[in-house]
Amino acid sequence: MKKPSLHSSPSTIPFILLSAALVALIFFVVYPNEFRLQSIVTSRCGSQPPSSVATFIETVTPKPDFRLLMGILSLPDSYERRHLMRNVYALQSNITNAQIDVRFVFCNLTKEEQRVLVAMEIVLYDDIIILDCGENMDHGKTYAYFSSLPKMLEGSNGGDRPYDYVMKVDDDAYFRLHNLAESLRKMPREDVYYGLINPCWIPQHKTNYMTGMGYLLSWDLVEWIATSELPRKNQVGPEDFQTGLWMREGGRGKKFNMEPAMYDYMEEPRTCHRHEFIPDTIAVHKLKSHLRWARTLNYFNVTAGLKPSKLYHIP
Repeated sequence: MKKPSLHSSPSTIPFILLSAALVALIFFVVYPNEFRLQSIVTSRCGSQPPSSVATFIETVTPKPDFRLLMGILSLPDSYERRHLMRNVYALQSNITNAQIDVRFVFCNLTKEEQRVLVAMEIVLYDDIIILDCGENMDHGKTYAYFSSLPKMLEGSNGGDRPYDYVMKVDDDAYFRLHNLAESLRKMPREDVYYGLINPCWIPQHKTNYMTGMGYLLSWDLVEWIATSELPRKNQVGPEDFQTGLWMREGGRGKKFNMEPAMYDYMEEPRTCHRHEFIPDTIAVHKLKSHLRWARTLNYFNVTAGLKPSKLYHIP
């Protein structure tokens, strides 16, 4: 009996070769990246992931608990103070699960040197908001700030509100961002009017308001200011008092009083607004001189993280 042959007949060889070529062609056309993927896995085993994978990982960041815009009302000519405050807040930039954007706010530029020097700041730091108003303290600047934001920031955070909270802050106030953030995490996200109440000795007084050192409004109140006739018709006067009037007359703004964690720099006589430094401080106000800034920052160990090698001395 003739044994079956283990070799294909010459007539079947072209068919086998044609079939193999067809399979290879289909594989390369339909799955062109399979060979590249194999080579990546082989060559990078035990090393970093492919750049495309690494890029994807880096762009996935957790959503912050809240977003806060801190607007420091400044003057165009206050270059030195802005430089100091940039340094102060840059040393506090690592706040977990919160986005705090610090911006300087002033009205139209009116001098030739401002148009050049402020432009340089904008190019370097991108942290300045210029309002369409004449520079002032109590004649509508705060209203211009709050009322301009909804239109200015429209669409900046996709379909979500651009910020949960907005602050108005004096440029002689120092905020400790970690403590500020911790105080806000469990706050409501609407109808919030937060700060240091005045007069502090009558906290339940019907005409009280948050002192202008730095107060916070939730975004819904900012949107209301931008559309309501009440704030528009009551712009002139002490700006912090006027904001309190808007809230009171408009039936808005649940007050959150941060006393004693917010206070003025200690001077005699001691009051509920003015006392010694305390560890749980959120903000200190009336830092009118370099010495007051230095003593405040030293108390809170702002430079404690600097190693001796980073502190240079001229022999």
